[in-house]
Amino acid sequence: MDSHTPSELDWALSTLAIRAGHERTQEQEHAEPIFPTSSFVYGSAAEAAAKFGGDEPGNIYSRFTNPTVRTFERRLAALEGGERCVATSSGMAAILSTALALLEAGDEIVASRSLFGSTVSLFDKYLGKLGITTRYVELADLAAWEAAMTPATKLLFAETPSNPLSEVVDIAALAEIAHRHGALLAIDNCFLTPALQRPLDLGADLVIHSATKYLDGQGRAIGGAVVGRDRELEEVFGVVRTCGPCLSPFNAWIFTKGLETLALRMKAHCENAQALAEWLEAHPAVDRVFYSGLESHPQHGLAARQQRGFGAVLGFEVKGSEGQGGREAAWSVIDATRLLSITGNLGDVKTTITHPATTTHGRLSPEQKAAAGISDGLIRVAVGLEAIEDIRADLARGLDALV
Repeated sequence: MDSHTPSELDWALSTLAIRAGHERTQEQEHAEPIFPTSSFVYGSAAEAAAKFGGDEPGNIYSRFTNPTVRTFERRLAALEGGERCVATSSGMAAILSTALALLEAGDEIVASRSLFGSTVSLFDKYLGKLGITTRYVELADLAAWEAAMTPATKLLFAETPSNPLSEVVDIAALAEIAHRHGALLAIDNCFLTPALQRPLDLGADLVIHSATKYLDGQGRAIGGAVVGRDRELEEVFGVVRTCGPCLSPFNAWIFTKGLETLALRMKAHCENAQALAEWLEAHPAVDRVFYSGLESHPQHGLAARQQRGFGAVLGFEVKGSEGQGGREAAWSVIDATRLLSITGNLGDVKTTITHPATTTHGRLSPEQKAAAGISDGLIRVAVGLEAIEDIRADLARGLDALV
């Protein structure tokens, strides 16, 4: 069921981010209210029975129906151009709920190698226990995706751009492969958000979000979401209702307010990231910069076509990136910073820096790291909204010492 009003369908993205999804209560509030309640009260036993039985719309229990969470879900669905959104307690909960809803023993996933480390662990260690097999391919190699398909393949899963190498896949072409084989395509869109990329418009069936990242934008709360058609989302809703990985009303309110400034923030993030990537590319201590906004990036043209910006996350390798020496050099750059926050998180107005090989991808085997391009000398920076000259100066302290 489409939850958008006729007027919302004509609104621009920046307007949807501020206005969509809010149903004003009898209190006539201007700002979106928070409903921190676990349950809801009915006027009669008959009304309770009708709501619990699904014969009448309304709230039942905040594990799966809450007005504040619903406002966030409707707003994000409108921004992504989806029929429906189901919010979850985290981005990983969104991926897990999607898998539990749509897959069963004997089904197969084809996924890109360049996934977040916890996503790989979920697919291999936990979904594997349920008899669900995952095959990994290079993100940009469409022939490899095609070759990995079997009659048992039910889901294709990709992050684009990838973390932290900024690799890109042609979403429309990947959707064609998925649909020709009777499979669904899910795209993790947390790096770009609907402000910069709308995968559903390009043929994807599902969009996954860690709302913790740029939807919030200020590092305040944990949450996730799945957006897509009502048919698949009803199954995801059933998992959240029964298994309980639900989003709290307070966190939903934070994300709803974060969406109001999403377009402005992502534009500013992109400007800072582009400037930093160009500066890093010219620095003598840097071997290589991974950012699709650079013309030197092998998929710059594709990224420019299917995205409205290149995002805030970039990676770079310091000179001599292989082996113990690469790690020591990377750590020295990170430890020399005084402004940047050393943390594995991203999506914040504060610039963050981390060493993927020992943090976000630390649980991967050496073989998995090599396949994903995670070298010991690789550093990831999620560029925030501080003055670009201050970000550059903070990184220069450690980089200049390597020259």
